[in-house]
This record gives sequence, C-alpha cells and structure tokens, in this order.
Amino acid sequence: MTAFKAIVIEKADSGTKAALTNFDEANLMDGDVTVRVEYSTVNYKDGLAVTGKAPVVRRFPMIAGVDFAGTVETSNHAAWKAGDKVVLNGWGCGETHLGAYAEKARVKGDWLVPLPKTMSTRDAMAIGTAGYTAMLAVMALESHGVHPPNEVAVSGAAGGVGSVGVGILADRGYTVHAITGRPQEADYLKSLGAAAIIDRKELTGPVRPLAKERWAGAIDSVGSTVLANLLSMIRYGGAVAACGLAAGMDLPTSVAPFILRGVCLYGIESVMCPIERRREAWKRLETDLNRQKLAAMTREIGLSNVLDVAPEILEGKVRGRIVVKIA
Repeated sequence: MTAFKAIVIEKADSGTKAALTNFDEANLMDGDVTVRVEYSTVNYKDGLAVTGKAPVVRRFPMIAGVDFAGTVETSNHAAWKAGDKVVLNGWGCGETHLGAYAEKARVKGDWLVPLPKTMSTRDAMAIGTAGYTAMLAVMALESHGVHPPNEVAVSGAAGGVGSVGVGILADRGYTVHAITGRPQEADYLKSLGAAAIIDRKELTGPVRPLAKERWAGAIDSVGSTVLANLLSMIRYGGAVAACGLAAGMDLPTSVAPFILRGVCLYGIESVMCPIERRREAWKRLETDLNRQKLAAMTREIGLSNVLDVAPEILEGKVRGRIVVKIA
C-alpha cells in the first residue's frame, strides 16, 4: 500500500472538518488514468468546500480541490500514456469524486485536456478554473458580437475570474471598466489593463428596471444585486456573461433589459462543460493571456497553507490567483 499527502474533508458532528493527512492510494476512486499531481489552485468553490460554508462536498471522506495539473503515471485510456502532461478542471472533483489537493489523483481520461505546449503545470494552475471560466465568458461575449474597442465591465475584478478577465479583455483591445469593492487595488487593476475603476457601491443600490446605458457587455462573478444592476446598464443588444454568486443566488431584476433592450444573459458553467469547448478555451488561454500579467496576479503557497487561505478567499481578501504546489 502507498500513502500520500492529501487534504481530506470528513463529516463531523458540527458539520465538516478538513485536515492535511495521509491517504491510502488503494482508496482512490475508479478511473482509467492515474496522475501525479504537481500543482493545484484555490478557487471560491474550494474555499466553500474546505471551510464547510456551503454543502459543496457530497460524499465523505473527500479529497478537496477542483483543479489540477500534473503528469500521467499510469493509463488504460487510449488518449493518454505515462509521461503526458495534463490539466483537469471540475467534473465533480472535490465534490463527488476525490479531488486535487493530493499528490495523486485517479480520474477518467475523458475529463483531461492536454497541457498547452508553451505552459508549465504551474502556469496552468495559476490560471485554474477561475481563469478558464474567464475565458469561457470572453468567448461568450465574442460569440454575441461584443468586440473591441467596445466598453465592457468586469465585476469582482480583483478576484481570480475578474483579474484574468480584465487582463484578456484589455489585451484584446476592449476598454475595460473594472468593478471592485476594494478601491485599494486600483493600481493593480490598471496594471492588468483596466481603463477605469468603478466602486462596487455604484452597483449595490436599488435596482431600476432600466438605467442609463453604459457598457456593450460585461463579465460578472458576483451575482445578486450587482448582476441585476449590470443588466440594467447594458446597451441595446449587449450581453452579460454570469459565472459567480459571491453576493448571493438571487437576481432582483425584471424582464425589462431583456425585452426592451434585447440584452442577453449568458450562464457560464465550467464544471461539466463539453470537452471540445474546454480544449478551445485552453488553446485561447495559451495565446490570449499575457504571461507577465499572469505572473503579476499570482502567488504560490504549499498544500498545508490551503487550510489558511480557504476562509480568506470567501472573505474577499485574496487578490488575483493562488497556485498550490503539491509535492
């Protein structure tokens, strides 16, 4: 039997409890590919799972972590062989399938995408689900016809999705307005390419059915009143790509933006996204995300530090991206 380090969530009398411990390889779940995990990351969902603030985990014990990048150790899948570099995002890992905060993972080969040739496994997890989701959102806006040099808004701009979204959109020639509840991060957001910084308070007040038209499109990772206000401010025929609910799952709006201005609301779902769209998103991330900007928005922690960072990401104290070195 072989044991390895993992962050394991157990059911407890008071809810759940997460701890760094040894996990027996024999207890990994079924899958046709075993991966030696090199890096993971910390997303908002990881924070919810590790802290137990929301019922993300659906089986126990559970190895937390929804993302990983690493090297194939063994494979019974036709697409993969030992030594291949791979990336995984979602598919229920850290929720229903043992996840990424571990030195090894066993998963279905159909869940994996190849590591882009010019990226390291660390680069891939500096991007992680947050960055991959941001790219899906950019792709949705493009498919709707929202193109540069249009003015677009990004809410939750200092967070993971927001930081990557601002960086990509700015480099593609959009005029990006970064919406944040952390005005002290203005210089950071401008370094990523934001043309203007908007205090989130401007979008947390009472929602009007229709407000003054401001943006051709937006990426929203906040939800609730912020999303409702964004919708009311999108220009005729524009679109919002919504991918987060940090402020809540409610949406206090009306049909006015949709039927009077023809605004479209795109739901961005990354966990079960079809594999071809994933591959497309990762190809785009390889070419469209400035690596210097990625480095500037990223800090690295060790596996044991995830337990300390998890509550911080829920409290809005984490800027940009966090990459987790596993080994």
